[in-house]
Amino acid sequence: MAPPPSMAAASDRAGPGADPGAGDSSLRLRRPPSADAGDLPGDSSSGQRESGEPHPPPPNPQQQQQHEMLYFRASAPAHRRVKESPLSSDAIFRQSHAGLLNLCIVVLVAVNSRLIIENLMKYGLLIRAGFWFSARSLGDWPLLMCWINHSVNRSLTLPIFPLVAFMAEKLIRRKLIGEHVVILLHIIITTSVIVYPVVVILKCDSAVLSGFVLMFLASIMWMKLVSYAHTNYDIRVLSKSTEKGAAYGNYVDPENMKDPTINSLVYFLLAPTLCYQPTYPRTACIRKGWVIRQLVKCIVFTGLMGFIIEQYINPIVKNSKHPLKGNFLNAIERVLKLSVPTLYVWLCMFYCFFHLWLNILAEILCFGDREFYKDWWNAKTVEEYWRMWNMPVHKWIIRHIYFPCMRKGLPRGVAILISFLVSAVFHEICVAVPCHIFKFWAFFGIMFQIPLVFLTRYLQDKFKNIMVGNMIFWFFFSILGQPIFVLLYYHDVMNRQAQASR
Repeated sequence: MAPPPSMAAASDRAGPGADPGAGDSSLRLRRPPSADAGDLPGDSSSGQRESGEPHPPPPNPQQQQQHEMLYFRASAPAHRRVKESPLSSDAIFRQSHAGLLNLCIVVLVAVNSRLIIENLMKYGLLIRAGFWFSARSLGDWPLLMCWINHSVNRSLTLPIFPLVAFMAEKLIRRKLIGEHVVILLHIIITTSVIVYPVVVILKCDSAVLSGFVLMFLASIMWMKLVSYAHTNYDIRVLSKSTEKGAAYGNYVDPENMKDPTINSLVYFLLAPTLCYQPTYPRTACIRKGWVIRQLVKCIVFTGLMGFIIEQYINPIVKNSKHPLKGNFLNAIERVLKLSVPTLYVWLCMFYCFFHLWLNILAEILCFGDREFYKDWWNAKTVEEYWRMWNMPVHKWIIRHIYFPCMRKGLPRGVAILISFLVSAVFHEICVAVPCHIFKFWAFFGIMFQIPLVFLTRYLQDKFKNIMVGNMIFWFFFSILGQPIFVLLYYHDVMNRQAQASR
């Protein structure tokens, strides 16, 4: 850091060994070590002199106070260089906003505390189980019937399908059946693993939650079995090509070219992943105390979700009308009022499932790759959000849908469309089947993401501002998207139940 011209001249006259306090009075403008590093001309943010020499060690507090007394004289310049205000557009992103974040947290706590007190004074404590479980839920839960037995055919259970898929792979490995036959068998197996739960749910008068859990597990099983069949098929293709002399370099891992075993299949079905491979990265041990702490957190946040739904969401939707049939302003008011509790529930769900539960499962199974999500909350576009918020599904789609479409010669836009189409179909199945209604709200909601992908990408490229796409994502996803679909499905379910009771 170079001194001001007057100080440099005085230093030359005084000599290197002169007393800093003697000689020309301009030496009194010498910068104390505690002063702002950006006050003098030529200062740099690196904390070093312009010549590259480091600053001398700071003096003791008494010397520092003496230097400050000399530095901040009336004759010393108070304005030394051009500076921007901290909140100006050129400087706002270079500042720390920790204090404003703390303010937002304090305001959030205060506002929500008021809402909790107001809600309890207005409605009292609203906790009931009827919304989640029917009167016969413990006896006719589709989840238990599909996983344990079924009154029509006691031998047909959901875990049978992976065993049949394993037997098909063993038959093709021993060359007892042809490639076309094993492909047909896998198509039948994967189709049955989805159709069977749908039939059970539609035939049974079950609660919405039990049906949703069953369809959620059936969808996971379907994706796992598709990955199991596709990966083993690709291993066979690579093995044949390698035998013929084809070279794939580092793209082929010998550890993941092994024949399927029952142990690898069982581990894959239990592991927190949707992509099959014969071996996975493993950790050395299980942290039992850590697992217990995560389980306690999972129970607490699950209870918090139930409390928010019963205490806040249910009264709001009960006092609302169908958003497409009632008054427009009333619908907007209900959507905005519903946006906060639905956002809380969604964030609790994400934390419970993607962070707590999947990490608990990974710890118990010593599963090493625990990148179940990325920092999706910082997504600049809708496309980035879908790539980061659910890594198991994203990896599955990339591996088994997107790049297979690209390898078949389809354009990138068509591959993206097919990927969203598959996602939209399964979102619709997981919601519509338990609710016993097929209005395609979830399907259209997912497909509506495609124009949002291009819109946020265009805005990001045009304005080069990470805040624009991020705000659009939060607005459409949290403020409008989720509350609207909650209202749509709630009123459709209530209308169906009212018609069924007549």
